[in-house]
Amino acid sequence: MLILVPKALEREDLSTFRGVLDAAEWEDGASTAGANSARVKSNRQLPTDGEASRRLGARVVSALLANPAFVSAAIPLRIFPPLFNRYDEGDHFDPHVDNALRGDAMTGARLRADLAATLFLSEAEEYDGGELIVEDLYGSRRFKPAAGDLVLFSAGSLHMVTPVTRGARFAAFLWLQSMIRGDEARGLVHDLDLSIQDLAPRLGRDDLDIRRLSIVYHNLIRSWGEA
Repeated sequence: MLILVPKALEREDLSTFRGVLDAAEWEDGASTAGANSARVKSNRQLPTDGEASRRLGARVVSALLANPAFVSAAIPLRIFPPLFNRYDEGDHFDPHVDNALRGDAMTGARLRADLAATLFLSEAEEYDGGELIVEDLYGSRRFKPAAGDLVLFSAGSLHMVTPVTRGARFAAFLWLQSMIRGDEARGLVHDLDLSIQDLAPRLGRDDLDIRRLSIVYHNLIRSWGEA
């Protein structure tokens, strides 16, 4: 799965976030990297146990769970507390794959990382470089969207952030465990939901075919979903 969710964070929230991030104290981003990715990672991030990280992270989760496009694609069961990073000139994150399991030292929560997401908090014109590149079945896709947009992709995908050559790139990043483990099954459920959303305004929610598709959609989640 690899999709762009536009306006996952609204403008008024972006202004608040940037005010906090511009004034924050940052630490070496290697502190949350796995054994392999730490060797290819050069950036900074907010301390994970800091008040700013937790407060902004809670706001990100609230915004995502209220976003129909995100919920339809991710079908989230558990969301790891979002983290925040910045890439200054020369910073980068070479090709890597995220760890399959994530643990939160503060809460003790653990989850299987089915999906990863990057929420862009800088406008594209604020920095050069800093593109997110994700490999999927169709090759490499490059992302440098507007502030507030989110890229959602399989946590098992090879991905990287190209070197920043001007300015600073701010982002939130997170992992989640989906109610549906498999990418293919989750993609089929997402496609069906999109079809229902497309047809319903034209046919009406009470249309018999729409009702049948809705029944199939919910039964697929029941069949493939996890407790």
